Amino acid sequence: MPIKKHIAVTSLLGASFAALGQNSFIVEDLKVEGLQRVALGAALTHIPINVGDNIDQFTISRTIKALYKSGHFDNIAVFRDGNQIIFKVKERPTISSIEFDGNKDIKDEQLNESLEQQNIRQGEPLDKTVLDSIEKGLTEFFHSIGKYNAKVEVSIVELPRNRVKLMLEFDEGDAASVRQINLVGNELFSDEELLSLVESQQDLPWWRFLSNDRYQKQTIEGDLEKIRSFYLDRGYLRFNIDSTQVSVSPERESVYVTANITEGEKYTVKGFDFIGDLLGREDLIKEIVPLRAGELYNGSVVTATEDFIKSYLARFGYANAEVRTVPEIDDENKEVQLTLSVEPGKRVYVRRIVVNGNQNTADEVLRREMTQLEGAWLSNQNLERSKLQIQRLPYMESVEFEVNPIPGVEDQVDVDFTVKEQPAGSFQAGVAYGSYAGLQFNIGVSESNFLGSGNQVAFNINTSRGSERYSVSYTDPYFTPDGVSQGSSVFFSKFDASEFGIVDYKSTSYGIGTNFGFPINAINRVNFGIRWIEESLSQISNFEQTRVLRESFFNESDPSSDYDFTKYELSAGWSRVTVNRGMFPTAGSRQTLNLSVTTPNSDLNFFKINYDSRFYWPISNDHRWVFSARAGLGYGNGYGETNGFEQVLPFQEFFRISEQELRGFDRNTILPRAVQRSPKCLPGTPEPDGTAGSCIVADPEFDTLSLGGRIGGNAKALAGLELIVPTPFLDEENTSSVRTSFFVDAANVWDTEFDVDRYNNLTEDQYKLLSDFSDPTRFRVSTGLSIQWISPMGPMLISFAYPLKKEEEDDTKTISFNISNTF
Repeated sequence: MPIKKHIAVTSLLGASFAALGQNSFIVEDLKVEGLQRVALGAALTHIPINVGDNIDQFTISRTIKALYKSGHFDNIAVFRDGNQIIFKVKERPTISSIEFDGNKDIKDEQLNESLEQQNIRQGEPLDKTVLDSIEKGLTEFFHSIGKYNAKVEVSIVELPRNRVKLMLEFDEGDAASVRQINLVGNELFSDEELLSLVESQQDLPWWRFLSNDRYQKQTIEGDLEKIRSFYLDRGYLRFNIDSTQVSVSPERESVYVTANITEGEKYTVKGFDFIGDLLGREDLIKEIVPLRAGELYNGSVVTATEDFIKSYLARFGYANAEVRTVPEIDDENKEVQLTLSVEPGKRVYVRRIVVNGNQNTADEVLRREMTQLEGAWLSNQNLERSKLQIQRLPYMESVEFEVNPIPGVEDQVDVDFTVKEQPAGSFQAGVAYGSYAGLQFNIGVSESNFLGSGNQVAFNINTSRGSERYSVSYTDPYFTPDGVSQGSSVFFSKFDASEFGIVDYKSTSYGIGTNFGFPINAINRVNFGIRWIEESLSQISNFEQTRVLRESFFNESDPSSDYDFTKYELSAGWSRVTVNRGMFPTAGSRQTLNLSVTTPNSDLNFFKINYDSRFYWPISNDHRWVFSARAGLGYGNGYGETNGFEQVLPFQEFFRISEQELRGFDRNTILPRAVQRSPKCLPGTPEPDGTAGSCIVADPEFDTLSLGGRIGGNAKALAGLELIVPTPFLDEENTSSVRTSFFVDAANVWDTEFDVDRYNNLTEDQYKLLSDFSDPTRFRVSTGLSIQWISPMGPMLISFAYPLKKEEEDDTKTISFNISNTF
């Protein structure tokens, strides 16, 4: 609405207006009346008149302008009383509140930001002269997004004590749709091919109600740039968009866009050269840039070359390098000579690095992950590496950095890192029920960032019917300043296999261990460890897979005694981590390879090798669509001889598959079965006294065969594919704490030492009871949906799975759920 600016009225008491205009006088006193919010001293600073000054009409006029310019006043009147000057002012009203109504396309935050740019905010004086421009600017914005019927009205509600409420009312109306996009002048490429590049949709049929053909000015401009890039990437250096017309239908519901283009002809790169300062690395840069003489001109390659040179120079502290490509076009031969002008500027150094947002984590914990150091030159490579390494910490949700130039200093900057932490300590508790284990309970306390030190402490208790495990562990990832880690652990475990559908045996074990990790570089690491373990086995069932251990350590003097073992275990491992963050990564990979072996002076001599990997490939630029693949392999066996028996992997060390590795199946359900072979006893000739004769063992082909519970094997393989998708109904802010994915899992465990041919001399009925438990191809496969959430209570995981490939005796589990609590 139009706002008329008040015009100051200058009058004189005791003298005419003309007299003031014609005569000057000496000021004996100054007064300012009408002040409420503005202090007298603040007002006087804008009045260029002092007592004793000789003033005239020009001085008065200049003073009025200065007071209006201060922004504090709506109306100013000047009076003369003798030689005294009196300023009577009316202050601008103060904005008490700002309200919006009817706005849908523009959020309140955007409106407040726009108003603040014009110095309109709560608590500030209101300049009514800018209200017209606000209405006009907002209306133009709605036109740019296709809402040509939109109306914006700014109104002022007067409040007591010279306050006002500012109200912005919107009637947005419906957006106009793109009825048609016309391209004029294209002959080399069809309309369909070019329009397939653009984001804007046109004249959609009603059944495509999920698509959007709404007109938006910025989208159209971006689409035309895509077409320009399409031509430039194919050598059409002279391509040009001559003009663009946007026509609106009379009812303002449809928009017609017409672009007139000139395609031109293809140009070849004759050659390229550099001018400026390449810091003595011209030959190296010329070899590795993607530009090549003799190839078609490609705009994307030219841009990539400029960006590469800037990035390369920024690695050495030249953060403000400028690279411009100057083409010399030969229209006759259709060639272009490219000259890249490089100006590295001054080398920039980092004065100070500031870390913000870490409420629990000590500064030094984050700084030790940084490769960008204070006092060193600024390197974009080191900044990105520092961000990545901090983001990989399990207690960091997000990390950002900003480079801030220091005013008045050309070669120094400050770097601000802003981190967002996520819960590092957790109290975990789980309750589950399975067909084998029955009711299960686990409880644990873990802290990945103990007292903000970055050290890891964990205490876990896991109990279920037939299983107990207690463990305490501590890890210092920076045992030495150069990144050598050290960890220690102690555990106690009791296990009754009969409660888990595994062959009958009981185990009690306890041990203590330590390990050290050594960084090779930023992504590779090796570790070495040693453990002492005491183990006792009892009530071992008589099966083929347990025979070697039973017979090797059988105590003839005390046949019912337990089997006690002392093991000294050495381990070595390698890990390679390139993921972009510790929790819910979206790019990169994790790979680990571990070897553990018992020393020759141990009671049991065996080794185990494990390899695990996980890869992430982002499908979309915003990393909300991600493809993931995982694979795992394990193998173990024995070495040497004990009491004349060649050692194999002890059955209690066999590999098994967890529910998380193969979703949709109950744990231990896909393992090889234990095999029991018993000779058949035939009654012998009766004794003279009539008693039964001694048993006569029949030929081995008449042996009785039976299968026991699951036992596991000395080899395993697992694989999985996962499509990570945006979680419905959640915005981008929650993508770091919620993950939804569709998955396919596959896994198998087998026993390479099992020889099914050893049983082929049995009767057909007995032999057909067996499966080939040494067959590595007996994979089970499942598919389903998984949702993970780092909730305020702690990590939650729910999976819905359906078996695609299973065997008759497999136990399946359609839904699995786990919840824990954080502190």
